Amino acid sequence: MIEEVIKKYSNSTSYINGWDTMKKAAVAILMVDVDNETNIIFEVRAFHMRSQPGDISFPGGKIEDDESAENAVKREVCEELGLNIDDFEIVTPLNLLVTHYGLIIHPFLGYVKNYNNININTDEVDHIFLTSLDKLLKIEPLKVISKLNVDRNKEFPFHLINGGEKYKFKEGIYKSLFYNYGEYNIWGMTALILEDFLKVIKNES
Repeated sequence: MIEEVIKKYSNSTSYINGWDTMKKAAVAILMVDVDNETNIIFEVRAFHMRSQPGDISFPGGKIEDDESAENAVKREVCEELGLNIDDFEIVTPLNLLVTHYGLIIHPFLGYVKNYNNININTDEVDHIFLTSLDKLLKIEPLKVISKLNVDRNKEFPFHLINGGEKYKFKEGIYKSLFYNYGEYNIWGMTALILEDFLKVIKNES
């Protein structure tokens, strides 16, 4: 029996518990040098979109069932920014972000080689803007900590756990970040991914 179990796992790779019931997306932090200064490309989502209209995001989107995270982010960059695959380079994957509402985000770091070839898809993107990496590193984001509450089903079987309804459940927290950059406020998942990216650069500088 032990050998059979080991055989089952011989070709498996570890990932995230419950991933098969979660949605997955991939985004790209794209760098571009303009006038000898490194910038990050952000998108403002089209205002007619049903999901998160007008929000600031990185290029990216849903990972389809038949593609890898890296292939998905390359496809999305081409679709949203109108670039060809030779116009940019994906360098490395970054830390995953798992949200409390069942979404796994695969961020990648890359750079644009031919910035003048960008031709945004207005079906999805209202406009893009550049942010100086040096300035981003100096911004101290507004941080708000909220409490996550679990609204347990009325049929929750309290009688099956020690302490019943008096059981001391762990409480969760949710961190919201807001990076103010001129007229733009970068927040939500984009801000969390940005913070994690900048943290590595700050630690190495």
